[in-house]
Amino acid sequence: MASGTTKTSHLFATTTKTSHPFATVVLAGGSGTRFWPRSRQARAKQVLHLEGDRTMIQQTVARLEDVMQDVAVWVITNKLLCGTITEQLPEVEQERILCEPESRNTAPACALAAFLLEREDPETVIGIFPSDHTIGNVARFHMILRAGIKLAASGPKIVVLGVPPTRDETGYGYIELGEAVTPTTVGGEAIPVRRVRRFTEKPDRTRARKFLRSGNYVWNSGMFLWSAQTLCDAVREHSPAMAPLLEKIAAAWGTPEFEAVYADLYPQCESISIDYAILEPRSSKGEVESELYCLPADFAWNDLGSWAALHEYVSETRECTNANVIEAEDNVQIESTGCYVFSPGKTVALVGVKDIVVVETDDAILVTTRNSSQDVGRVVKELKKAGRTDLI
Repeated sequence: MASGTTKTSHLFATTTKTSHPFATVVLAGGSGTRFWPRSRQARAKQVLHLEGDRTMIQQTVARLEDVMQDVAVWVITNKLLCGTITEQLPEVEQERILCEPESRNTAPACALAAFLLEREDPETVIGIFPSDHTIGNVARFHMILRAGIKLAASGPKIVVLGVPPTRDETGYGYIELGEAVTPTTVGGEAIPVRRVRRFTEKPDRTRARKFLRSGNYVWNSGMFLWSAQTLCDAVREHSPAMAPLLEKIAAAWGTPEFEAVYADLYPQCESISIDYAILEPRSSKGEVESELYCLPADFAWNDLGSWAALHEYVSETRECTNANVIEAEDNVQIESTGCYVFSPGKTVALVGVKDIVVVETDDAILVTTRNSSQDVGRVVKELKKAGRTDLI
């Protein structure tokens, strides 16, 4: 693990191209199931080259560069991915790549970063970013991010970025929007701000269709902004058993005891998402009291949550014959549409097929349909039952 050492200076908040102290926390755990067989436990989605010359986590850090000016970037990952991520991100100081002794979901990860940063400067605005999403319009992303930093710095506010939905997706969380409040002006543009009424995790198809038709719901992007003080106070209020554990870990940062304290206390934290631990309880307080706000993530966001999502993203960003995305040495297409095939070094022939997914690696081949690609994780479960740890 790259973890606490005796080096303590300049590891926390620094100045950005905004006027507020800002730090980024990149969440890079994951079990490597949704992109099997290319992804594995030690080779999860964020360290793969799914599209372009850089891995997902490299792209995540790179697109923050125009917002940051020597800002402290923190990465929270797991032991299996730690070495690979450290190699892929040489620009991130090794001390700031924290490798969880045990996976405990996103709430403890976000909260630990907050307690570390609170000790240096409670007013630091923390941006939480998943490591495996794509952003189509980076300039717009920067604009919204600066607006979010400004809003989060203005008081005990929690800011979420909500993606305008395009379909009745059941794999995302939804945010119900409340009243409009005073816009946040950045670069001469007034960015609209809405209060958050409530969060709903992964609804069934009927509810998702209802949300889409209402026009008053957005997808939860998993990107949040808040000051270190605001998040720490929220953890103390809504997760009182977790807070003292994380405070003790943060207090040990930079000491010889850090490794032992981290390994002992972190696994005692509840394994829970930040949505369930903090955001949903906050939204239950009511629009005004919750201090939850939503900015529009209208910058061509995609979480690449399945092979179908990757097909959709690539087919929209590059010229593809018959909407077939083929990663291969060469290909022949005959009366075939809407397919995704990954078979490097081979010639691929498609004949009379539609909407299929074929992914080949050295030791496995996946054959499914785009509609069923959300269920690829079930393959990993079956392999685990069969004891095929070599394939997971």
